[in-house]
Amino acid sequence: MTSEQGLWRNRTMRIDAHQHFWMYSPAEYGWINDEMADLKRDFLPKDLKPLLVENGFQGSIAVQARQDLDETRWLLELADQNEFVKGVVGWVDLCSPDLPAELERFALSPKFVGVRHVLQDEPDDEFMLRPEFRRGIARLAEHGLTYDLLLYPRHLRVAVKLVRKFPEQRFVLDHIAKPGIAHGLMEPWELDIRELAMFDNVFCKLSGMVTEARWKQWKPQDFHPYLDVVFEAFGRSRLMIGSDWPVCTLSGSYEETVGIVTDYLKQSIPEETDDILGANCMRCYGAQ
Repeated sequence: MTSEQGLWRNRTMRIDAHQHFWMYSPAEYGWINDEMADLKRDFLPKDLKPLLVENGFQGSIAVQARQDLDETRWLLELADQNEFVKGVVGWVDLCSPDLPAELERFALSPKFVGVRHVLQDEPDDEFMLRPEFRRGIARLAEHGLTYDLLLYPRHLRVAVKLVRKFPEQRFVLDHIAKPGIAHGLMEPWELDIRELAMFDNVFCKLSGMVTEARWKQWKPQDFHPYLDVVFEAFGRSRLMIGSDWPVCTLSGSYEETVGIVTDYLKQSIPEETDDILGANCMRCYGAQ
């Protein structure tokens, strides 16, 4: 362990705010294409825990990777069996008439902390504004649940419209909305993300950046313009570190991926970085 890792270990609990588990099958994980062949295997808590320990993390938030109620149940079982999994952002059909009953059942688990739908894959860019979807969002606050926004930059303006309708609902923007880092694209991403950040009920995950860069050819400096924007827009109280493991391994190791953020944070005083490395995540998700 390096002296720097020891320094981080001595501070408040560090939480990886975004990771996935799965037992791979081609039918259930069709989004894993041949370009992502390294992901075509199982990724389980026993695989993640050593990486967390080696990098000074004490816990993580497991996030859905397919849109299926069975996966949400399975993730909650894993969380019950593994203390380091502090919460689960699962999937439920927000448009379903059965939603109230499904939320009641999942909310029995204290580790059910949020919901996510793969909005980025919907053919309709304004899917999140459909009345039935908005009715589903309106039910989340009853159970203290967050909603994770999985978006591309073109969806940010639509997300602003959604968030404006729900000032009491906590939202989390995943992967800083996946800007075109590989090509150094800043606009209109920067303008739109600044507008979304004006709503103080929106948090942002510093995650998923390595797979938007040139896979395994990026430099840490490639991310600095994007980090500069989100730090200025969201402030330190609404940002949280996440690895997006195991997807991140397509472009960098776990250590390299989280190092992008921790190295960037060296310019900040420790009292401020503690929030980004764990406290904001626990506060946003209400995780224990």
